[in-house]
Amino acid sequence: MKVVVFNGSPRREGVTTKCLNIVMDELKATGIEVEYVWIGIDKIQGCLSCYQCAKNKDKRCSVKTDKLNEYLEKMLNADGIILGSPTYFADTATRMKALIERAGLVSKVNGDLLKHKVGAAVVSVRRAGATHVFSSINYFFLINQMFVVGSSYWNLGVNPNTADPEIIKEDKEGITTFQNLGKNMAFLLQKLNT
Repeated sequence: MKVVVFNGSPRREGVTTKCLNIVMDELKATGIEVEYVWIGIDKIQGCLSCYQCAKNKDKRCSVKTDKLNEYLEKMLNADGIILGSPTYFADTATRMKALIERAGLVSKVNGDLLKHKVGAAVVSVRRAGATHVFSSINYFFLINQMFVVGSSYWNLGVNPNTADPEIIKEDKEGITTFQNLGKNMAFLLQKLNT
């Protein structure tokens, strides 16, 4: 079994990374292969709504100037997908939004390519707005007929000082939430693959 993890934060070692690491550690502890992909500073553009993907039906985005098709291929080759994003003005980071728009459309117009994969959102936040980010990512999973994994709370990590990512360690509930998320995702993947 394999899970691909996309980190949409422009901060390579920021709070989102710390939160994702907790989930990935739990997955790895059960023997699940994890591939980590940092997209935070990639030049991924949003969807152009050209609908060439619907016309071509080749499971690819027609825009070839960025890494979207490479990322989509990673999604297609995985059993599970984790999307991690910081909260920016109560929404996902720009690269995560672009990934969701384009991978989502290619999937939908090519017969729901992501159907029956397992998805989980991981969100970091300084103070507020994270539930909207959480919902935005989960809408991507749900419209693609994926199984969404829950935890003991919404998958949010709170860090009031984004300049110091280590403060996330003080969010005990968030840490427990991410540990449980990793365990729950591993459990579901194992059930689906037996």
